[in-house]
Amino acid sequence: MKKITGIITCSVLFLMLSFMNVSAQNQRFTILHTSDEHSVLTPLPAVDYHPEEANPTLGGFARLAGLVNQIRTEKTDEPVLLLSSGDFIGGSPYAWLILEGYSPEINLMKDIGYDASTIGNHEFDYGPDALAEYLHRAGYPDAHGDLPLIISNLNIPDDHSMLDVEFLSHKIMELENGLKLGIFGLLGNEAYSVAPYAEPVIIKDPFEIAQQQVDKLRELGADVVIALSHSGIGEDRELAEKINNIDILLGGHDHYQTMEPEIINNTILLHSSYYLQSIGMLEIEFDKASKTIRLLNKDNNTPFQIPINSDVAEDPEIREKVVYFTSRLNDFVIQFGDSLFTDVYAPLLHSDFSLIKPRPLEETTVGNFIVDAMRIEAQKVTGEEVDFAIQANGVIRGDIIPGTMPWSQGQVSFIDLVTVAGLGSGPDKKPGYPMVSAYLTAGEVYNLLEVAGLLSKLMGDTYFLQFSGLQYTYDPGKIAWLTIPFADIPVPAYRSVQEVNLFTGDGVQHEEGYKPLKRDDPGLYHLVSDYYLTSFLPMIGDILPKLALVLKDKDGNPIELEETIIYENDREFKVWEAVARYAVSFEKGDNDLPVMPDVYRETQGRIVEETGTPLYVWSYMGLVGLLAGLGFFTRWVVRKIKGKKRTAEQKNPD
Repeated sequence: MKKITGIITCSVLFLMLSFMNVSAQNQRFTILHTSDEHSVLTPLPAVDYHPEEANPTLGGFARLAGLVNQIRTEKTDEPVLLLSSGDFIGGSPYAWLILEGYSPEINLMKDIGYDASTIGNHEFDYGPDALAEYLHRAGYPDAHGDLPLIISNLNIPDDHSMLDVEFLSHKIMELENGLKLGIFGLLGNEAYSVAPYAEPVIIKDPFEIAQQQVDKLRELGADVVIALSHSGIGEDRELAEKINNIDILLGGHDHYQTMEPEIINNTILLHSSYYLQSIGMLEIEFDKASKTIRLLNKDNNTPFQIPINSDVAEDPEIREKVVYFTSRLNDFVIQFGDSLFTDVYAPLLHSDFSLIKPRPLEETTVGNFIVDAMRIEAQKVTGEEVDFAIQANGVIRGDIIPGTMPWSQGQVSFIDLVTVAGLGSGPDKKPGYPMVSAYLTAGEVYNLLEVAGLLSKLMGDTYFLQFSGLQYTYDPGKIAWLTIPFADIPVPAYRSVQEVNLFTGDGVQHEEGYKPLKRDDPGLYHLVSDYYLTSFLPMIGDILPKLALVLKDKDGNPIELEETIIYENDREFKVWEAVARYAVSFEKGDNDLPVMPDVYRETQGRIVEETGTPLYVWSYMGLVGLLAGLGFFTRWVVRKIKGKKRTAEQKNPD
């Protein structure tokens, strides 16, 4: 009996020692991740938000702080890191405060307790000098101790103010449990391509830099290597596939969300949502013996994405700071618009329906609303009839969704509306892209429509154009003869536009009242757009001379981009102003709010896709025919040669 008891005691001790040994080898930590916060300091849609009542809104920095505090309180036995993959500014009107001398986003992120962030393309929305000023106001480079900004592939010119920020190319973080995390950051190729104001700052090849950083961090003793990438899911998947020894890749940029991490080449790839709709969470265990990591979320029955909704209690201190920045935003709007708008949370109009973009590369109701506003309000300011307006999907930052709560039913607030059209700034360094006005020939209008097809084929939905004032039919199969294999570059055919009709009515564009526009029409046609998009138009002729566009005044004289800017009372007239003014111009309803016209319930056939036989079919058929012809010709030549040889042999048998 004593022998059995001794055996049991030894077995228990052995198991306890084994467990202690395993525990000593396994170190746990949690990563919380956000990306593309885009200056959305308060929940969206703002009109539905209520600080005390349950509501369907998502996001908000005060809720984020409350959720992070809750998770850290629950996980007192392991380190919890909060990381961002960039684009923390640009989108919401709160970003306008940057040009008014404030740095709301980065200061709130420091207060919430972010452990590190990289930067994205929208950090350059106001140019690198403005970004440097923004970060200096927030205490950088000294603030790297509070919130390290890690970006490994920026190439900053000598003597530029961005150098004074002293961005970190990488960082080793030693956790309380002794685990060493190596972190580096990347701005991807596609993301940089849509940061036109980033120059003279450029980027180094992210793939080359990534491998260098991984190797360097391993040399410095990193147990776990984490990449903060602002590149988009496509480039991130390629990074995970090509670069060895990245343990965790946390990405952003294209607003793609992975509900569960993807495992590629032993790399855990996670993309969280945008506008703080949710926070990504990875519960991780590191095995010191095998030097591998393991996800514990499923073992612990915890989600990889946690919604930041009204169930989350707001942090009161962060809430008070957001209220302060809201007051400063109201001050700006009152001063800039001569008190036409006084409260960014006030309802502007009533709508019984949402204006949304259901799919990419299509005409949308929200797009129609925005470009109609640009055309109609620009006509009022310039005093000249405007024939058509254009805007790119990438600058239309969301949908127009009316309130659904008892206190907000059917209402659309100022901030919800102008968030859709509030990007950028102009030469005046004031918030919002300015409107521009120029004239084109009929042939150039056709060229512009061909360019619209080419841009979307090359660059995707970001450059798909919405139109007001015209209706056109195009065949997507005739945009290019073919796409060059491996390079994925289309060979332009200049044949996609089938028919163009100009709207002849006044005000809101609808399905009736058009006249044909012929390519050889001798007139000039008045275009309005925004400064950002129009800046690309003159470049087209440099690349494709056949599609050249020359900006002109109403007399046909060529003009420079700066000469196209629309001014009102000696200041730039902004796109967001046009949208807000258009909203309040509608006839008022029973609740004394302007009512959204029914015409925006559905798209109106402004962009008609008519698919025929793709040109590449004819190209391939022609190639096949050519090869077949060459084959017949070769056989004919061979037969002729053989025939002559036989004739010669018959004449000279010896």
